[in-house]
Amino acid sequence: MKKLIVTSIAFVYVVILGISQARAGAARDYISIVGSSTVYPFATVVAENFGKKTRFKTPKIESTGSGGGHKLFSAGIGVEHPDITNSSARITRSQLEKDFKNGVKEVVEVKIGYDGIVVANSRQTLVFRLARKDLFLGLAKQVPVTGDKGALQPNPYKTWKQVNPSLPDAKIEVFGPPPTSGTRDAFVELAMEGGANAFAWIAKLKKTDKKRYKVICHTLREDGAFIEAGENDNLIVDKLNKSPEALGIFGFSFLDQNTDKIQGSFIDGVQPTFEAISAGSYPVSRPLYFYIKKAHVNTIPGMREYLAEFTSETAWGDEGYLTTKGLIPMPAEERQHYRKVVEELTPLTLEDLN
Repeated sequence: MKKLIVTSIAFVYVVILGISQARAGAARDYISIVGSSTVYPFATVVAENFGKKTRFKTPKIESTGSGGGHKLFSAGIGVEHPDITNSSARITRSQLEKDFKNGVKEVVEVKIGYDGIVVANSRQTLVFRLARKDLFLGLAKQVPVTGDKGALQPNPYKTWKQVNPSLPDAKIEVFGPPPTSGTRDAFVELAMEGGANAFAWIAKLKKTDKKRYKVICHTLREDGAFIEAGENDNLIVDKLNKSPEALGIFGFSFLDQNTDKIQGSFIDGVQPTFEAISAGSYPVSRPLYFYIKKAHVNTIPGMREYLAEFTSETAWGDEGYLTTKGLIPMPAEERQHYRKVVEELTPLTLEDLN
């Protein structure tokens, strides 16, 4: 009887152990990537090349927006959570703190190159020549009262000609990204702040009242002049074809892929071109990133190989295939730095974000 009980217990133990081991080994057999709609085309091309060159499955990539991607990425460790999130804005200190709080203790930051934020319109009409001041006055929810320092009023401008007599007498109608988008974050920081700084009293607020400064610069109109068009930048391109007088805001890569349909506006006298963004003369440009969950690298098949493909000269180099999609390469030294970060999986720290 005792022998029978011992045997039964041993059998149950083996079954439980087997189930546990099976569950432990039931990792995803593909890489899960979320995040920025701007980085999405670049990651997709790398994933396709990776799928063709290796024995691993092509990664699954979702365009959720930078903010949505960080939220999914930071939810925790495990195969039910993404391995990588793409981002068109650098991770913030609060986002990294949330990662740590949820058990994502080691996050690796990889800058992949640069991108310009484009204000474009249909080729069916004339190209716009805008200053950042024009963009601020045309799109801010509240603008300075004419001839008065320190006072604001609800945005009264209905046409671009009212903003600046040299601009077309066209209705202000701009399709742009939602607040969850890194493109939106970069646009308000680079274009809207740059335009607001044309007013000395607003520029001073950045040091004396940063909260008010941010509200003035980052709050866009809600009266129909600025229209949130979601995370799908291709949708904005389609809308511009249907509304020739409208403008759209998105990453340079979408302009680069649709030059037969749309044209990039001059901003402060500089038109968005590969050369202008690369040289740093185009005023509305920003770096692009992706973030790696280090704990997943040795669990999810093919992660090291995918990372090696993305950081290869064949992909992100000066003559790499990503340049044909509109990515502006980093200098060679910067590429070498981030390639080393990937090889060594060096985690990002809060101090790095100071």
